[in-house]
Amino acid sequence: MKKLFAIILMGAFAYNAQAQQAVGTSEQLKSFKNTTTMVVLENNPLLEYNIKIKETVEKHWDISKYEVITFSTSEFDKARMDATKSFLVKNTVYNEKDKTKSKFDYLCVELGGDYEYVRQMPDIASVPICYTGVDEESYGYKLGLLCRFLQNHIKLTTENPQLNKKNILKYYNSQMADIHDKTLYLVKEELNPDLNTEAKIKALYPYKFKIVSREEVEAAIDRRDPDVVLLHKVGPEGTRKKDVRCYKVIVGASDARLYYFAWHMISDKAKEGMLAKDFQKLAKAKKK
Repeated sequence: MKKLFAIILMGAFAYNAQAQQAVGTSEQLKSFKNTTTMVVLENNPLLEYNIKIKETVEKHWDISKYEVITFSTSEFDKARMDATKSFLVKNTVYNEKDKTKSKFDYLCVELGGDYEYVRQMPDIASVPICYTGVDEESYGYKLGLLCRFLQNHIKLTTENPQLNKKNILKYYNSQMADIHDKTLYLVKEELNPDLNTEAKIKALYPYKFKIVSREEVEAAIDRRDPDVVLLHKVGPEGTRKKDVRCYKVIVGASDARLYYFAWHMISDKAKEGMLAKDFQKLAKAKKK
């Protein structure tokens, strides 16, 4: 992820960034193998995120040793200068080219080292969590899956050095037909209000799917269900309804593979959630 400058904001970092998947260089990925990952909590101990991320790493983080630290200028600044440490941290991100200047929270894996500025720390994996400011219950139940995706992304890019930030999304989307053999879990609250019934979705997507609760999604993640793929929608959750981006990501509950990544600008004709063209694209995908 390209980071042009950084400021401290609400216990996280705010980065001016391009909306693209971070990929580490071969040297950075090699360095990560020898690090201890510092799981960075936000300053406010009462935040649900802090509780949830600690539970999440206990269940789902296995790519490296880890320690939990609380974000503070002195503690973090000392740790980030250590090349034997990496960081699992929630960053606030916006895209300079986006006229709306919408801010997103990303879950990122970054490397420590002798970097003068925070913005220079290499970002080797990242995934959008939510629009900044939306209720934590809209994403907390999916943190386990997002943590496992980051780990799988690091393993994938380490084992396949030909993958880079220019071709990684093409690689991921090339696998979308594989979801035809699985059941697509869709949470009611994440669906487009014009496409939120089984009948409407089945007319566009003839493969297995199920409209489920957030609790059912979290259970599928925890049991690593090999027959389930999950929609992770990142939108404003009603805080703003038009002229902002909606990201749509489909990830395997068991393998944490990314099978689909797309986004659209929300409007009266293209509401928040999966659009008809998303379901049609998934339905028409061919195995390679």
